[in-house]
Amino acid sequence: METRIPPLRFGLLGPPRGWRGDTELDLGSPQQRALLTVLLLREGAPVSAPELVSAVWDGDPPPRALGTLRTYASRLRRLFEPDRIAGGAPEVLVTVGSGYALRVPYEATDTLRFARLVTEAERADADGARARARDLLIEALGLWRGEVLAGVPGPFAEAQRVRLTERLVAAQVARLDLDVRLGHHAEAVDELKLLISAYPLRERPRELLMLALYRSGRPAEALDVYLDARRVLVDELGIEPGAALTALHRRVLAASSPTPATSARPAQLPGAVADFTGRTAQVDELRRVLAETGVAAVTGVAGVGKSALALRVAHLLRADHPDGQLFADLHGAHERPADPHLVLGAFLKALGVAPDAVPNDLGDRTALLRRVLAGRRVLMVLDDARDAAQIRPLLPDAPGTTVIVTGRARLPAPVPGVDLDVFAPDESRELLVRIAGPDRVDTEPGAVRDLLEACGHLPLAVRVAAARLAARPSWTVRSLVDRLADRRRRLSELRVADLAVEAVFQLGYNQLTPELRRAFRLLALPDGPSFSVPAAAAVLAVPPGRAAELCGALERVSLLRSAVPGQYRYHDLLRLYARQRAEADEPAPERAAALARLVDFWLTTTRAAHLAINPGDGRARPRPSGAVFADQAAARDWMFAEAPGLLAVIGQAARTGLPGPAADLLLLTDTLVNSGFHARACAQAAQAVIDGAAEYGDRRAEGRAHLLLGRLHYHATRFADTEAACRTALERARETGDTWTAADALGRLGNSAYLRGHHDEALELGREALAAFREHGDRHGEGLTLAAMGRALLDAGHPREAAEAATAGLALHRDLGGAFGIGWALYQAAIVLRDVRDPGEILDLWVEALEHFRSGGYRVWEGLSLFRVAHARLDLGDAGAAEAAEADARGALAVLSEMGDAWGRAMALDALARSLAARGDDADARTHWTEALRILDGQGRPEAAAVRARLAP
Repeated sequence: METRIPPLRFGLLGPPRGWRGDTELDLGSPQQRALLTVLLLREGAPVSAPELVSAVWDGDPPPRALGTLRTYASRLRRLFEPDRIAGGAPEVLVTVGSGYALRVPYEATDTLRFARLVTEAERADADGARARARDLLIEALGLWRGEVLAGVPGPFAEAQRVRLTERLVAAQVARLDLDVRLGHHAEAVDELKLLISAYPLRERPRELLMLALYRSGRPAEALDVYLDARRVLVDELGIEPGAALTALHRRVLAASSPTPATSARPAQLPGAVADFTGRTAQVDELRRVLAETGVAAVTGVAGVGKSALALRVAHLLRADHPDGQLFADLHGAHERPADPHLVLGAFLKALGVAPDAVPNDLGDRTALLRRVLAGRRVLMVLDDARDAAQIRPLLPDAPGTTVIVTGRARLPAPVPGVDLDVFAPDESRELLVRIAGPDRVDTEPGAVRDLLEACGHLPLAVRVAAARLAARPSWTVRSLVDRLADRRRRLSELRVADLAVEAVFQLGYNQLTPELRRAFRLLALPDGPSFSVPAAAAVLAVPPGRAAELCGALERVSLLRSAVPGQYRYHDLLRLYARQRAEADEPAPERAAALARLVDFWLTTTRAAHLAINPGDGRARPRPSGAVFADQAAARDWMFAEAPGLLAVIGQAARTGLPGPAADLLLLTDTLVNSGFHARACAQAAQAVIDGAAEYGDRRAEGRAHLLLGRLHYHATRFADTEAACRTALERARETGDTWTAADALGRLGNSAYLRGHHDEALELGREALAAFREHGDRHGEGLTLAAMGRALLDAGHPREAAEAATAGLALHRDLGGAFGIGWALYQAAIVLRDVRDPGEILDLWVEALEHFRSGGYRVWEGLSLFRVAHARLDLGDAGAAEAAEADARGALAVLSEMGDAWGRAMALDALARSLAARGDDADARTHWTEALRILDGQGRPEAAAVRARLAP
């Protein structure tokens, strides 16, 4: 057995150290450590022998420097791979040309871990997650253990010591900057003083110290910091402080000066929307947040009504802010957003500050606004903000001032917000009534529903549609619906006067980087209501981590929504817009390649899920690169969660030239078919594959789709349709050499023949299917076929062979371990063994089958097993059996009614009637038997005879 070598890791942020697993290594002499340091910091790249000699000895190497290097390398190899066979090729410290390279896992050194943490902190800070950024920097700084590369000689080590120390100082400054921005002013002061004493010529730590002191209520000390900095810089370097430090000095001076006298009470709020509709909960929530925090953001997709909600609440709050209301349109969605410098100047003048008293510096204007607003109750609305950087200077942070911000991009903490979604259907209808009039809306309720669905309940789209109706009295609602039916023209139809849905989408799209524009376009191509990050990675041909970043960035600007972590969706109209952009900007081959990559992702992942649920199944051979599921439950959860997108992409692939992969994917939906859910969607996907296969001449795909359709007919007890579909599948499979499809079609035909009472035909087909599955190496199919043949053998008068087949099928599936396979085999075995085993054993088989079907989410089979359990309890005849059987039968009736299984519902009614009769309730029993008989007679099922006998006097 191969022995796993414990991983190597190294620490360079201090005296060099190394570990193999938990065992610390002796890294040898200083020169040997110098060699190791060079190789580690080159991060796997090869280093030639001359470079190593120069790095370790700097022009004064010993006479046998190359031999000494080889000795060091040999010692390090024994240290890193102590179990390596003599003469075996090293795997860690490898020879490359005349030099060496070190092959260790990524982040085996603390320098790389430090760099990653700093990068993540920078990204978190840019996204507004300041607290997380601070935590990441604290973790990064915790990796340092003293002087970097302490005790390592040579010029290379010295140069790296300087470089890494510079990165350390930068990380310390970044963390202290976050401390100050997060309000940890007092805590930052002492550390900043220590940093300044170590690096007196660096201006940024002094700038942060000034801010921390000033915000701690110590402005005089803050001014002293500037004076000391100026003295040091002039004395040591002969230069004045830089622009940032000087500007901060001016702001602190200005903030310490008297506030200009002002008395103006601005009233800048635009008028409220006259036909504001709905949003009762959102109005209440926004007012609650503002009452608690004084500032709130309203975010959401373009056209969702952010400004209307903000103005509605602002007008409700006017009376609470008697000192004035300020309003600014920040044009965040436009190419040139408003400059905060100019907005501050306008606010200060509106508040009564004389023009010549308005400072020129942005920071000074912010400080003056805060002083002017101190002690006043003023309402501020900042409409259409681009991002946090634009609004940060405008936030007054003054008690008594209330600020409402709107924008497409979510603002970072600590600004709380209301994320606005589209209208509820009743709100959409109410707005339509207000604009177009109640008579037209009430006259065509069906057309109104279709119209609002076409608008996606987006308030702007509903408003535009309503305005078009109002402007054209001769139009019916249905006529407008017909105009919107063409999805390619829908956005161009949603335009009236200066209102246009497409135009507001275009503004947001124009702000995106080229990479985000590409993601926005391509991710809209697949059908389906939502998509996961791994699916997005496949479409975009990027790693999952990058796909998550791109999806997150699109969500932050409200171009995607995410109701569930890791799952994203478009608003319907945004998807239309994104697809239009894709058709205009993406070459057709790239669009086709994106869909092909997605189909391949679905095939790989669904194959892995299918095999986890149905081990031993021969239709799906595992791929080395396939996804890995922890267990059957995880695979089932994935399958059910992804079902809508999976089935949608099957149909799309079939329609766009990929019927073969679509058919392969279709056959992996057994879990969905057997569950009883998604039957309609599965049937639509199968028909799409049949149509696509016919168009592209793919007979193999056509056969596979007919097989899936036959399975659906079988579960719906439409046996004539089952046989027609499976015979077509069998013909196509034999034509194309599709041995697995042929085997499964034979098995399905055998099951159908059995249920029609043709037992000899069922046995012949079953034996043929069994041989085909065995030849194909499909143990799962073999076990299902054996279990099914047991019933046909029993009814054909071969009880011993029936018992052998049923028990063999059960043993095979127990060995495989799949929940459905075991449940199915138990179900068949309980029927076959009913007359030769103790009733208690039969009940145990039914109960175990029920447990397996329940654990796998197979609802139809759960219901069928429940009525079988009820019958078994009655057959056992124990005390209390009738009462327990009634509970099981009622459970079966509820499940099978929910799932629409008519035959199962009839059998549940029969079980319920038996349990009621056993308890003396003959009247109710006869009522249920009568209903069961009606269903069974309608289906022409043989079980009707037994029910009719029970109704006989």
